[in-house]
Amino acid sequence: MIAVADTSPVCYLILIGEIDLLPRLFSQVLAPQAVLEELLHEDAPAAVRSWASHLPSWISVRETPIAATAGLDKLQAGEQAAILLAESMNADIILLDELAARRIAAARGLRIAGMLGVLGEAATRGLVELAPAIDRLRMTNFRASPALLKATLDRFGNR
Repeated sequence: MIAVADTSPVCYLILIGEIDLLPRLFSQVLAPQAVLEELLHEDAPAAVRSWASHLPSWISVRETPIAATAGLDKLQAGEQAAILLAESMNADIILLDELAARRIAAARGLRIAGMLGVLGEAATRGLVELAPAIDRLRMTNFRASPALLKATLDRFGNR
């Protein structure tokens, strides 16, 4: 299963110590160059910059395909590039958290999972304990409503 990752899910998986879930969930993990640049940006957390400067072999960074960007202009560079890469690679899934990007990706026919979906799938497969992972996520600046976090725990937490 090919997954294309945007910046946010990668960043938060690094921050909660669960980045190695990606190669366990997906046979191929791709990220556009724009996402790598965001992960390396001086405003990114030190742990994220460190990880991004020594990429593991399981992630493949790709140039953004040249394609029409109509409808993507309100998104950040990483989100635009991730959507275009997912389309060009016929990816099975795109990992996105931001609502505007998720809406556009869905309208373009892409299958989407966010940070909580990744953790939920990993919990379903017995790869992570969901409640402690969400507790670690809450200690970051990740934004999700308490109701969404509870729904995620209710849906995936007791497996």
